[in-house]
Amino acid sequence: MVREIQLRWLLTGALLSSIGMSFIWPLTSIYLHNRLDISLTVIGVVLLLNSLGSVVGSIIGGRLYDQGDPYRLALFGVGLTGLVLIGLTLWHGWPAYSIWLTLLGIGSGWNITMVNSLGTSIRSKDGRYVFTMLYFAQNVGVVVGTALVGFVYDISITLLFLIAVVLYGIFFGIVLIKFRPAAKTAQPTRKETTTETPKPSLPSANKLMLTTFFFALLIFWLMYQQWSSNLSVYMTGLGIPLRNYSFLWTLNAVLIVVIQLFLNWFNEHVNGIQIIYQILFGLVMVAISFLILITAHTYALFMIAMIALTTGEATASPAIPALVNDLTPREIKGRYQGFVNSWGSVGRALGPLFGGLIIDWLSYRSLFIIAAVGVFALVAVLIVVWIRTRRRLVRYQ
Repeated sequence: MVREIQLRWLLTGALLSSIGMSFIWPLTSIYLHNRLDISLTVIGVVLLLNSLGSVVGSIIGGRLYDQGDPYRLALFGVGLTGLVLIGLTLWHGWPAYSIWLTLLGIGSGWNITMVNSLGTSIRSKDGRYVFTMLYFAQNVGVVVGTALVGFVYDISITLLFLIAVVLYGIFFGIVLIKFRPAAKTAQPTRKETTTETPKPSLPSANKLMLTTFFFALLIFWLMYQQWSSNLSVYMTGLGIPLRNYSFLWTLNAVLIVVIQLFLNWFNEHVNGIQIIYQILFGLVMVAISFLILITAHTYALFMIAMIALTTGEATASPAIPALVNDLTPREIKGRYQGFVNSWGSVGRALGPLFGGLIIDWLSYRSLFIIAAVGVFALVAVLIVVWIRTRRRLVRYQ
């Protein structure tokens, strides 16, 4: 019987990594602008480099996962991120901070891809359940990290980075001890390596479906970023206090946890619901959130829009890597899980710039209309591609 990583250790690693990263990204703009007196334009470039680093880490990590030893690759990624955090703890002035943040982007993309790729190796549980739980753990980490970051930041930013180092030290220990089965599940034996095997290729229907979903990820995060980058200015311009905007993200975090618990129960007790329907429902809810924003001028409507957005995010986000897992053979699962994170990272990187340009050229209302129409058009494209390819799709374990 082939051993595999226990899901609880993979979830623990995802949780620790998420908490650690949530100590870094929320305070970047505030720290650089308020304490180091860096302009917002330069900060935007730094955040872009962080996102591009995540793209690079995801692609390289995914390709190496398929070709090398996942156990050693996971150790390398977590260890590298820990060393970068040590450097950030010791030297967090300018321009050192920008260099460390770019390297953290590479490490973050690498680690997320490794965790998702290792999730595909867990065959004792349904793939949709595995990715739903990974998404749940990552979001619990965001809740914990963002809740603590403000309190610790007021004490000392060095302490904040030091806690992140400790978290990654624990993560490294878990990988070292509990991830060892990964080396056995993915590594071929010496006898197998002497026989040349044909390079796996995807059926054309699978390629078309996967490409469409990767594009959907880019559009999803491109539009989603408007909530975290531009909506705060819009809401405060309407006279709504900034603390009310912040509370929307508290609502977002709580709803994600509740919705994930419901989805786990639903997927366990209701059979025959295809993943594609879960994704389409999620995207429709995201589009509806922007429809609400078009006419939203009261805080109650912004809360309703956030509920719609969070429902869409929590429904679609974990389902896409699960579907990618179903449509890719074992030999190239890592590469395609890397694509999942890299396409999302590109959307997150371009989102603030895209929204800023639309607002400058047109208006906030035009941005919301474009976002709603864009996501609805994406749903239509997905439905058409699904209808054309569903009978020819090849599913893998």
